[in-house]
Amino acid sequence: MSQNQIKEILNKYKVIAVIGLSKEPDKDSHKVSAYLKQQGYRIIPVNPFADVVLGEKSYPNLLDIPPELAKTVEVVNIFRRSEDVTPIVEQAIKLRKLYGRPMVVWMQIGIVNEIAAEMASRAGLVDVMDKCLMVEHRRLP
Repeated sequence: MSQNQIKEILNKYKVIAVIGLSKEPDKDSHKVSAYLKQQGYRIIPVNPFADVVLGEKSYPNLLDIPPELAKTVEVVNIFRRSEDVTPIVEQAIKLRKLYGRPMVVWMQIGIVNEIAAEMASRAGLVDVMDKCLMVEHRRLP
């Protein structure tokens, strides 16, 4: 994935469903999402163990996001272990079939799942692996 492609994603898409968004302020998922929210992105928390994170209602999984909100999701940002990514990508593909979005599946730093990335790509989603949204955003000119 080129720097130009990443820049395009960050400039074009503003609604991010964050899988594994923690309530704990010291966790990376919380820090990254708080940063993105401050930068004007809409954050939709997805965590079955949280009711509200960063002032936003949290949902148990992608398919539990109400349709009117699910229709707005552009990026699925994943903070889960690599081996847990495939079912999340399957849910993202279901949403895409229903609503024509999300456009991007983004696996954070340290998360690599080639099978899930291939599934996403075949379904028309852009896949990003092993990159941090916050780090990439800070690189923007």
